[in-house]
Amino acid sequence: MTLSLDDIRAAASRIAGHVERTPCRYSRTLSEITGAEIWVKFENLQFTAAYKERGALNRLSKLTAAERRRGVIAASAGNHAQGLAYHGERLGVPVTIVMPRGTPHVKVHQTREFGATVVIDGEGYDAAYQSARTLEAERDLVFIHPFDDRDVMAGQGTVALEMLEDAPDLEILPVPIGGGGLIAGMATAAKALKPDIHVIGVEPAMFPSFTARMRGLNAPCGGQTIAEGIAVKAVGELTYAVARPLIDDVLLLEESFFERAIALYCNIEKTVAEGAGAAGLAALIAYPERFRGKKCGLVITGGNIDPRLLASVLTRELVRAQRLVSLRIVGDDRPGLLAAVSASIGELGGNILEVAHNRLALDVPAKGAEFDLMIETRDAQHTQEIIDALRERGYPPRVV
Repeated sequence: MTLSLDDIRAAASRIAGHVERTPCRYSRTLSEITGAEIWVKFENLQFTAAYKERGALNRLSKLTAAERRRGVIAASAGNHAQGLAYHGERLGVPVTIVMPRGTPHVKVHQTREFGATVVIDGEGYDAAYQSARTLEAERDLVFIHPFDDRDVMAGQGTVALEMLEDAPDLEILPVPIGGGGLIAGMATAAKALKPDIHVIGVEPAMFPSFTARMRGLNAPCGGQTIAEGIAVKAVGELTYAVARPLIDDVLLLEESFFERAIALYCNIEKTVAEGAGAAGLAALIAYPERFRGKKCGLVITGGNIDPRLLASVLTRELVRAQRLVSLRIVGDDRPGLLAAVSASIGELGGNILEVAHNRLALDVPAKGAEFDLMIETRDAQHTQEIIDALRERGYPPRVV
């Protein structure tokens, strides 16, 4: 099986007017932070908030009339499901989706809202996939693979076509790898249009499926990753065959880099990215020397993140930047001590968010008291200024 630029151009014509032609914009601030020249493709602005619509629609558009009547089925952790459900309903094609247990509620809800029948089964994608193949046979449905399908890959490759139209001077593309559909399509288009462009795969360290196969290793895949959209234990056979000759390298990322990238997109670009959607930027944070000084194209592949998880990520980033700090102060249990400490923090511009007062801890003197104060500051330097001032005034704090 081969995938060509002509296949991708045909897919672009097929889906034109039915998916968003999302913007690809230069980011001055991200460029200053990373040292690269950053262009961002906002695929989170698709109607279903992810690029997966492209491949799903291209595949649906090629169904025969008989296949449309039978209906389709897929296994997906979310974004392929939503793209298939949305365009299936629009085209009058019944859609059934098998989603693994633990899929974020927002993705399950949205898939149902788009009109699909959702079946929750399996502890991960692989188990959900097996369940979907069983239902395919039982109900005589057409299976549409989320990545290991030529038409799906061709649809995903249209992302690169648009990026190089908007930013033809791009030199390097860090692309998330789950099953490999996006990188197979994008690498095919990018290398055909610009043979000297570099395509770098990005995987969660917990799920190094492409890396393991590329290096002939039997690396374990599993664990709770914030990038669940690319948490795939085995890269596709077709996608690997297409992508491997075109990829220059694959980078593995620890969880903290995905979190920091999500927070940067939110705080700098004022846009929401899910874990997998922020993988490209996460790679620049983790491996800055690989991208510094180069014209780099990033794709926010999706923005379907659970609101509670997003809130947690943003709060954790404040802790990481030392803008939220918990200080423990042990002193005499005398009237006015807490007021004096609070006044000192307030005078220095700190904001107290929480106070816990403990008189019963055995490591605190019987006539003493222990305070835990959660404070909000401008930055790490401001935090240190407050700590130094409290120490000078006789209330030496310890960071908890």
